[in-house]
Amino acid sequence: MELNDGNLQTLTEYLQKTLSPDPAVRRPAEKFLESVEGNQNYPILLLTLLEKSQDEVIRVCAAVTFKNYIKRNWRIVEDEPNKISDPDRTAIKANIVNLMLTSPEQIQKQLSDAISILGREDFPQKWPDLLTEMVNRFQSGDFHIINGVLRTAHSLFKRYRHEFKSNELWSEIKLVLDTFAQPLTELFKATIDLCQTHATDVNALKVLFSSLTLISKLFYSLNFQDLPEFFEDNMETWMTHFHNLLTLDNKLLQTEDEEEAGLLELLKSQICDNAALYAQKYDEEFQPYLPRFVTAIWNLLVTTGQEVKYDLLVSNAIQFLASVCERPHYKHLFEDQNVLTSICEKVIVPNMEFRSADEEAFEDNAEEYIIRDLEGSDIDTRRRAACDLVRGLCKFFEGPVTGIFSGYVSSMLTEYAKNPGVNWKHKDAAIYLVTSLASKAQTQKHGITQANELVNLCEFFVNHILVDLKSPSVNEFPVLKADAIKYVMTFRSQLPKEQLLEAVPLLVAHLQAESIVQHTYAAHALERLFTMRGANNATLITPAEMAPFTEQLLNNLFKALAIPGSSENEYMMKAIMRSFSLLQEAIVPYIPTLIGQLTHKLLLVSKNPSKPHFNHYLFESLCLSIRITCKANRDTVGSFEEALFPVFTEILQNDVQEFVPYVFQVMSLLLEIHTSSIPSSYMALFPHLLQPALWERTGNIPPLVRLLQAYLEKGATTIASTAADKIPGLLGVFQKLIASKANDHQGFYLLNSIVEHMPPDSITQYRKQIFILLFQRLQSSKTTKFVKSFMVFINLYCVKYGAIALQEIFDDIQPKMFGMVVEKIIIPEVQKVSGQVEKKICAVGITKILTECPAMMDTEPELTECSEALQFLQGYLQAATVQLV
Repeated sequence: MELNDGNLQTLTEYLQKTLSPDPAVRRPAEKFLESVEGNQNYPILLLTLLEKSQDEVIRVCAAVTFKNYIKRNWRIVEDEPNKISDPDRTAIKANIVNLMLTSPEQIQKQLSDAISILGREDFPQKWPDLLTEMVNRFQSGDFHIINGVLRTAHSLFKRYRHEFKSNELWSEIKLVLDTFAQPLTELFKATIDLCQTHATDVNALKVLFSSLTLISKLFYSLNFQDLPEFFEDNMETWMTHFHNLLTLDNKLLQTEDEEEAGLLELLKSQICDNAALYAQKYDEEFQPYLPRFVTAIWNLLVTTGQEVKYDLLVSNAIQFLASVCERPHYKHLFEDQNVLTSICEKVIVPNMEFRSADEEAFEDNAEEYIIRDLEGSDIDTRRRAACDLVRGLCKFFEGPVTGIFSGYVSSMLTEYAKNPGVNWKHKDAAIYLVTSLASKAQTQKHGITQANELVNLCEFFVNHILVDLKSPSVNEFPVLKADAIKYVMTFRSQLPKEQLLEAVPLLVAHLQAESIVQHTYAAHALERLFTMRGANNATLITPAEMAPFTEQLLNNLFKALAIPGSSENEYMMKAIMRSFSLLQEAIVPYIPTLIGQLTHKLLLVSKNPSKPHFNHYLFESLCLSIRITCKANRDTVGSFEEALFPVFTEILQNDVQEFVPYVFQVMSLLLEIHTSSIPSSYMALFPHLLQPALWERTGNIPPLVRLLQAYLEKGATTIASTAADKIPGLLGVFQKLIASKANDHQGFYLLNSIVEHMPPDSITQYRKQIFILLFQRLQSSKTTKFVKSFMVFINLYCVKYGAIALQEIFDDIQPKMFGMVVEKIIIPEVQKVSGQVEKKICAVGITKILTECPAMMDTEPELTECSEALQFLQGYLQAATVQLV
């Protein structure tokens, strides 16, 4: 693509179309951009457009498109073509920093993210001057540019917070510190001074406090892995300023908005994070500064209001206290009973209250509420932080803390009992406090695995939880019912089976609740209960125990999908999948109805796939229904094909990329179930499966290989007789896969199926070339994975065609090659093969080599090498036989 006005205009038009709400307009435009993004100069055209276009919307669209293009294509994958030309890569790196720094903030953020992607791959080896170029911009004095540099540096360095330690990582961080730490510290001090100079200029303060927040984030990233010597030497400077900022109260920066955190809150939140990091990881060095931070943060907590805008600040401040109280060094700060009482009264209880903002989220923004509360992503909420503080205090003071909080729980429950309609929030707080107090250790799979022995969970369940679950109206007090359901889910490993069985029909009833949170929690609780294991690793709850509730369970789950707001509820679909898995044959009578509902749902979501987890569980449910029903009666496979094929055809015709791999997977399953020859409907599709475009998408490869294996297993003879001209295409797929280190095992799966199922005459002319390709790959790029797969293939070939045929084909490629392969490849490598089936194939193949090859049975003295090979192979065979038995 040339850099000219015509191409810029064309690109503008297609970018405009990608913003259209009409799929008929949007999708062709997306397809066009996808088809041209491999052309040289495409990314340069996007950068030119975002720099020079007069249309602000197009500029932002070009920036987003560029960032996503970089995300998809910048990484160079071994054995795959370079998707961005070297001249384009050089031009991008030469211009992007300057372009980012001179762009408006909205575009600057997109380009900053793009730079962080480039940096992750190329910095420092392939982009050594990036940091120097950025640091030099600190001298500009323009805080729009400086903030751009800081934002980019934050995107680049924040990965240090979660990277595993390695020499490579340490080298990179050392380089960054040598170049960046001193200028960052100078900038920090200069910015503090400017804040004092411009103390009455609100606009200047907003820019400066944005800088201070970014600087504080960078401090956190650069100090996360270990305490750098530079920051240890300059701790007095940093901590003094951090403490001063923490106690600062500038009226000009206070906002009237009750929802969104202001700059002052964001900065203080990050400083709390930084102090918690030092208290946790570098407590010895941080000890002189700790008392003043504890005092400042305590004052912050007791003077900060309940508004939503303070949530991040309060939760980070509480997390700091939680970090401190867990450390043996600081145990003495919390030993006084009055201190513990004060923390409970002034920090924990107030921040466990269910506020009107939480109630609003529960009712009007259920999805976000569930993500925060159920999925553990509420790390920045007051409740989660207060819960962590309770656990931290219980580490050393379990008895006193339990005693203090038990009094509060009793008081809250008494208030609730006086007037449940008005005081229901008291019970909500009590349940949350009990949960926090009782939880010592938990996992995603089992819930709470270690509980506080001083809390009687079963008694609390009977007296306070069961009563809400048994309430005649499922829609009354939805928050308390959600709390009760969550209690069952959280303590499922601690409650006896009898109480869980008592809860199951109640949870099934709650699937009908109008509240999205409530029926979602019920679905999730049932799904978790169905995964629990009892004796002999069998499910704790059996299909027989579920028999009285099976019909109601299935009806309520599918009805819940019709409730507004839950049409694509992933928890509901996961519960459907888990119910199918648990109930097995018990669902067969309901399948004719259920498959229609699942198919209809698939048709609807295929129009605009937006929930990947929901879609995954939907296809899993379809596969389970097929497996379970066809296990009982294989002839029902036709009815499934009749129901699913029209939807599958639409998905394939519209090229719904998210669903195409799933469709191939389900078709593989259906074809594998067939007992007769391959149906004509499948044969009509066969040529299309060999199209190169399908194999370009990595996600398509595993399901497509499995589908082709199913074709070969069920219809190899048909393919050989009616589609012999497609065999080169089939082998072309194998050749493409075998050339890739990532997908070579898939190539072997396909090749093994070809050898196992295709009539020998149909592939005779291709055999030699197949082996030549394998030896070429072995010579050019030998990997353990490839060698193991190659071992299995050689032995499978030997089993299928005989050892003599194997020897002949090797020696046909090169005289006496068979002996070299045995000595140089089979003997050193065969022991690496793993897997029961693979070992059996190798054992049988080696047996045939030992018993059928004349060279192996020749005992002439000059054939010493063959004799040694014989001894080794006999030894391997003995060992393999013992293992397999």
